[in-house]
Amino acid sequence: MAQVKIYALRQTLEPREEISNAIHASVMTALEYPADKKFHRFFPLEPEDFVFSNDRSDKYTILEISMFEGRSVAAKKKLIALLYQNFAALGISSNDLEITIFETPKHNWGIRGVPADELELSYRVEV
Repeated sequence: MAQVKIYALRQTLEPREEISNAIHASVMTALEYPADKKFHRFFPLEPEDFVFSNDRSDKYTILEISMFEGRSVAAKKKLIALLYQNFAALGISSNDLEITIFETPKHNWGIRGVPADELELSYRVEV
């Protein structure tokens, strides 16, 4: 499981489909994630609601990725590198993209009525 929150100024989050596709392509490649598992939440902000350093542009974007524990350091570094690459293709520079990965044990997730450690997953977490 990987859930992504995307925070940016409202105009930066358009077109959302392109941003979502860039994120999902990165996750599928780096984490060997299934194509049908896409969980993205967009948080469009107004300038008065999004305060950031003046060395960032109006394209400043924050990604928060919540996922199960178990991915290798190499897989997480690959994910970060791919996100920077794919966002650059959208015109968002590495200076304007910040990424945080939050990992929790499967037993801390509730999915389809049970703790996730009781689910049979269609993909590997240990990559």
